[in-house]
Amino acid sequence: MSDRRKNIVIRFGIIYFIVLVLFGAVVTKIIIIQTTEREQWLQLAQRQTKSDIIVNPNRGNIYSCDGQLMASSIPTYYIYMDTRVPALHEKNGSLYKDYIDSVSHALADFFKDRPASEYKKMISHAYNRGDGSLLLYPKRITFSQLKAVQQMPLFNKGRYKSGLISRQQYRRVKPFGSLASRTIGDIYADETKGGKNGLELYFNEELKGVPGISTRQKAANRYVNIIEVEPQDGMDIISTIDITLQDIAEKSLLEMLNKIEAHSGYVVMLETHTGEVKAIVNMQRGNDGNYYELRNGVVADMAEPGSTFKTASLMAAIDDGKINIWDSIDTGNGIFMFHNVPMRDHNAHRGGFGKITVQNTLEASSNVGISRVIVNAYDKNPADFVDKLYEMGLNEPLELEIPGTAKPNIRSPKDKNSHWSGTTLPWMSIGYEVQIPPIYTVTFYNAIANGGKMVKPFFVKEIRQDGHTVKTFGTETIRSSICSDRTLEQIRTALEGVVWSKHYATAGAARSDKVHIAGKTGTAQISRGHLGYKGGGKAHQVSFCGFFPFDDPQYTCLCVIREPGPNFYPSGGTMCGTVVRQIAERTMANKIRITPEQIAATEDFKAEEPTIKRGMQAAIKTVAKDIGLHLSGEQSEWARVNGEMEFVGMDVSPYLIPRVIGMGAKDAVYAIERTGMKAVLEGRGRVVSQSIPEGGRAVKGKTIILKLQ
Repeated sequence: MSDRRKNIVIRFGIIYFIVLVLFGAVVTKIIIIQTTEREQWLQLAQRQTKSDIIVNPNRGNIYSCDGQLMASSIPTYYIYMDTRVPALHEKNGSLYKDYIDSVSHALADFFKDRPASEYKKMISHAYNRGDGSLLLYPKRITFSQLKAVQQMPLFNKGRYKSGLISRQQYRRVKPFGSLASRTIGDIYADETKGGKNGLELYFNEELKGVPGISTRQKAANRYVNIIEVEPQDGMDIISTIDITLQDIAEKSLLEMLNKIEAHSGYVVMLETHTGEVKAIVNMQRGNDGNYYELRNGVVADMAEPGSTFKTASLMAAIDDGKINIWDSIDTGNGIFMFHNVPMRDHNAHRGGFGKITVQNTLEASSNVGISRVIVNAYDKNPADFVDKLYEMGLNEPLELEIPGTAKPNIRSPKDKNSHWSGTTLPWMSIGYEVQIPPIYTVTFYNAIANGGKMVKPFFVKEIRQDGHTVKTFGTETIRSSICSDRTLEQIRTALEGVVWSKHYATAGAARSDKVHIAGKTGTAQISRGHLGYKGGGKAHQVSFCGFFPFDDPQYTCLCVIREPGPNFYPSGGTMCGTVVRQIAERTMANKIRITPEQIAATEDFKAEEPTIKRGMQAAIKTVAKDIGLHLSGEQSEWARVNGEMEFVGMDVSPYLIPRVIGMGAKDAVYAIERTGMKAVLEGRGRVVSQSIPEGGRAVKGKTIILKLQ
C-alpha cells in the first residue's frame, strides 16, 4: 500500500471514529433524557407550555333589512410598557436614557392628555421599580392609533427592545348611532359575557359563536400560540328594520318632542301584511335636555292606553250585534254619572255633544258616548265584554324577540283575585283600568288595516353563517280574523272619520293631501300609583295609531308621547297625529319611483336644455353622448357650451393663471395644478370664485382658493 493511500485510510478512520463517538454520545444522552432526566424535562416542558387557552370567536354582526351594518365588533387596544426587558437595562440603560425624552414628547403630542414631563415621570418611576405592565394610556385606542404608537421613538425598535405591549379587546359599535339602538341592544364591556338587552341578548347564542382552544409554548425565547381547535365565528342577524324609514321616524318624533318639551316618546311602524317592524324609536329626555334611547318603552311600557282602546270597545259591541255605527247615543251635556262617579267629555265645559251617532262618538272621542254604549250592552254581564276582547286577541302574549316584553293586563270579573266595581266597565271601555304595551296597540290596529287578520310583529328576518342562510323567520298569524267583515267595514269607516270628519274629527292634524290616513287618537292621564291621577301634578300620555294609504294599507304606525311640557295642551291628534302624518308623507315619498317618461308626460313639465360646466371638451362630449345630446362647434382641449348648445374653445395656458369659474372641481383642480400651483376647494358644486384672478403668471407652489356652489 502506498504511503498516500495509507494516509487517506488513517484520516478516514479518525473521522469515522469521531463520528461514531459523537453518535454514541447522542444515543447515550437520549437514553439519559428518556430515563434518568425524564421527569425533570417533562416538568420543564409543562412550565413552558400553557394548554387549553380559550380563543374567543368574532361576534356576529346585525344588519338592516337591506344589508346595512347596524352593529359590529371592532378591535381596540390597551397599550402597556414592560420596563423590565433586558435591552432597556443593558450598558447601564443607555437605550432607555437615549429615548426617554423623545418617546415622552411623542406620547404627549399624540394623545394630548398630559404634558411630556408627566409621561417622562410616569415611565421613569415604572422603570426604577421594574414595572412589567405600565398602562401608557387609560383608554382604548384604534388599530390605526396603535400603528402610530409603534412608529414612535424607542417603540419602533420592537417589543423585545422597547417593552411595548398591546392587548386586544373588541368594542361593539353601531354605525347609525341612535337609530333603533335600544332594539338592537347592547353587550357587556367584556364581550365574552354576551348581550345585555335587545336583539343582542335574545340572539346571544347565535351571535357569540363557538370558542376555540390553543396551546401557548415557549420557543426560541418567545411564546407562540398554536391553535388546537379553530374558533367558529358568530352568525349574522338580518333584522326587519329599514334604515331609511327608521331615520324618518326618529327625526319626525324628535321634532315634536323638542317642540313640546316632552318627557319621552315612542314610534313603531309595522309593514301591514307581513308584520315586519320597519321602524321603532324609543326616546327619553336626559338631564341635559337631549333625547336618548334609554329603554324600549314600545315593548315594555305598562300604561293605560286611553282613547285608542275605544276602537276595541266599539268593535266588541258591533261584532256582538249590540249596536251599529249609524245608531244614535245621547251624550247629554258631556257629563254622565256612573254609580255616582262623574265621567266627562273634553267639551263638557261647552255643553257636550248632545245626541250623536255611534260613529261620531269615536270620531269625537266622546268618553260619555263610548261608555254609555258599552254599559248599555254589557252592564248585566261584563264578563261577556272582556271575553270578546280576549277573543279578538288583545290579551294574547306576543313572545317577541325583545327580552323584557310586557304582557297586557285586561282584568276579568271572572278572576276572583281581581277587584271589579261598578265603575270598572265604563272606565275600562275608554282605556282606563287596563294596561296595554304600545306594541300590542299597534298590532291590533294593524289587524284592522290588514283586513281583520292579526299577525305577530317580528324584528328578525334571517340568521346567516358565512353568507349562507341558516334560518329564516316569516309572518306568523295570531288570528285569521278579529271580527266579521261587516264589523270591520264599520270600524274602518269610523277610523277614517277620526281624521277626515268635517265636524267631529279629533285628528285633523293627520290629514294630508299626499297620503290618505285613518286612525284613532288617545289622551290619558298618567296614574302615579297610590297617589292616583293627580299625585305630583297632572301628567298625560297622548297617542295616535293610524294606517296608510287607507284604500290599500301598507304601513301601520303608532306614536306615543308621554308628559308634554306644562305649556302645551296635551292632544293626541295635534301632537302624535302630526308625527304620524309626517312619517306617512316621507315614507310614501321615499317609495315613489317615477321614470323620465312619466315626468315628461305631466302637464306642468317644461323641457329645458341642461346647464353644462366648462371643462375639458373630451369629457363634456362623453357625457353629452351618454344622455343623447348632440353638441357642435369648434374643437379645442378646453371648451364651454353657449346658449345654442355649441362648443366655444377656451385658452387654458399651463404658464398663466387660468379662469376656472364655471368649471367642476375635477377640471378646475387639474387646470390649476398643471401650472404648478395648488388648489384648495371650499364647498361643492361648480366654481363661483377664485382667490387669484386669471391672466397673471403662475407661481409654482402658490395656493389658489376656489369656492364652489
